[in-house]
Amino acid sequence: MIATNPPLRRVDAGELSVAYYDLGDATGEPVVLLHGFPYDVHSYTDVAPQLVEAGFRVLVPYLRGHGPTRFLDEHSDRSGQQAALGADLLAFLDALDLEEPVLGGYDWGGRAACAVAALWPDRVSGLVSVNGCLIQDIAAAQNPIRPDFEAGFWYFW
Repeated sequence: MIATNPPLRRVDAGELSVAYYDLGDATGEPVVLLHGFPYDVHSYTDVAPQLVEAGFRVLVPYLRGHGPTRFLDEHSDRSGQQAALGADLLAFLDALDLEEPVLGGYDWGGRAACAVAALWPDRVSGLVSVNGCLIQDIAAAQNPIRPDFEAGFWYFW
């Protein structure tokens, strides 16, 4: 994907100016690939060309806080909450007039994809979420888990 040096595009969507790659046939069925934290669009370097070769239009945005995606207002609240990520994705779909794309993601991107698919199921034609549905039970997340498991989440802090 990045190795072919496609132009990086930009669209104002909600409270963000989203930088993204738009690959493949513009008339192909759209697939939106969403990266996790702390990664970026390069997570899809191997899979995006395969989807393009299969005839899909592949859109890969930088999520909030990543790469050249920026807040339109420098005073906007910064948040990685799943509701914010879902709102960002819905605004991105609206800004590009994507009515029923396939959404694929993991970690933060999976949360965004799952939130949109759960709350606006008529807006997606399919969902691929690594590790299953990633809508988090925030209240339950406040309960500590075993220390050996907790250590695996070091990057949250």
